[in-house]
Amino acid sequence: MDLFDQINSSRLIQRSSSEPIRLKLSWEETWQGSDGGLIKNWEVGRALAMLNPELASRAMAGELPPLNWKGGVDRTLVKREKFGSLRYLAQWQGLRGEDLCIAINEEVNIKCAKTQMLVTFTPDIQKVLNDPNASSIEEGALNGGSASGVSEKSIFP
Repeated sequence: MDLFDQINSSRLIQRSSSEPIRLKLSWEETWQGSDGGLIKNWEVGRALAMLNPELASRAMAGELPPLNWKGGVDRTLVKREKFGSLRYLAQWQGLRGEDLCIAINEEVNIKCAKTQMLVTFTPDIQKVLNDPNASSIEEGALNGGSASGVSEKSIFP
């Protein structure tokens, strides 16, 4: 049984940006709690915003930059739709300085301001893993550009 299947699917995971980042949680508390790790991903996004203000600015402008989970896009794909993880969505909300607010039984559609790609953030991990677009050739790569991915520049000092 998938972790998200174990969580009551009618739940809304929320946390205010005014609350401090949680410290010294065990692995089980962090990843196997009732939020399925969404709060941790949101907290990582908040910390990342302080370390990389330029990345936070891009996210606040509506871009979906590559982060630690599937969902980010930095080039337009031939097929302009893809699936993303709710964990990406949580990290992106933290990066933008937003309160965490994710209904774990609903899909959320966001169009990237930079690439115009439509990303559907879904609780169905099979959709994310089986996304045929995840391994498709990108337009940038077809034109001699590099493939997408997280920048090789370290985000940590």
